[in-house]
Amino acid sequence: MAIKITDECINCGACEPECPNHAIYEGAVEWCFSDGTNLSGRLIPASGPACDADEPQEPLHDELYYIAPDKCTECVGFHDEPQCAAVCPVDCCVPDEAQVETREQLLSKKDFLHDKSTLLSS
Repeated sequence: MAIKITDECINCGACEPECPNHAIYEGAVEWCFSDGTNLSGRLIPASGPACDADEPQEPLHDELYYIAPDKCTECVGFHDEPQCAAVCPVDCCVPDEAQVETREQLLSKKDFLHDKSTLLSS
């Protein structure tokens, strides 16, 4: 499952630089699939219709840091545990029960984010 940031977040920002997928954003900041990944051009994310990797996506929270579930792999393929949770001083980076994924799905998402062969032709 993806990780989410709860309302207990104190906006310290410790989690953001730890994410290998650049899936963590400050509140009210738009996110893009291309941020911190190898994605470019048109793509089809698991959660929705085709879009451009550089197309800004709506922020998922207006005030607190948030994690874009389409980019969260729980650090699978990079680390033994989610790094956001490991560095969070208030333990607000927790599993998101609404985004349950297997290890295989998380590895596939990692490959999608970091392997150019997953892109659509332009």
